[in-house]
Amino acid sequence: MDLGNFSISLNVKDIKASKLFYESLGYTVFHGNLEQHWLIMKNKTSTVGLFQGMFEKNILTFNPGWDGNAKALESYTDIRELQQQLKDKGIKIETEVDENTTGPASFVVMDPDGNPILIDQHV
Repeated sequence: MDLGNFSISLNVKDIKASKLFYESLGYTVFHGNLEQHWLIMKNKTSTVGLFQGMFEKNILTFNPGWDGNAKALESYTDIRELQQQLKDKGIKIETEVDENTTGPASFVVMDPDGNPILIDQHV
């Protein structure tokens, strides 16, 4: 199962302090808006999203259809197919994608320890 490009989305208390900290680790801003309290930062192939006040927990994030630079892939498994594959394995979907739609969509599953996993397709 190919869930797509991986990153971690962190719930941060102070976006400016977090930005400075991750910059000291060699990360640079790749995308986002500091004034809107979200940044995507990269260090080579490692991606960390910083989000202030947008969700309660840190989230494991996968992006079907994207490469590591947020560029659309020619071939990938659509999010609706991924959702069905997980359902077929007995995985509970917390928030579902409408299977009658196409294009961008997302769904969430929880791992056994309650960690949210966001599958977020942008293409």
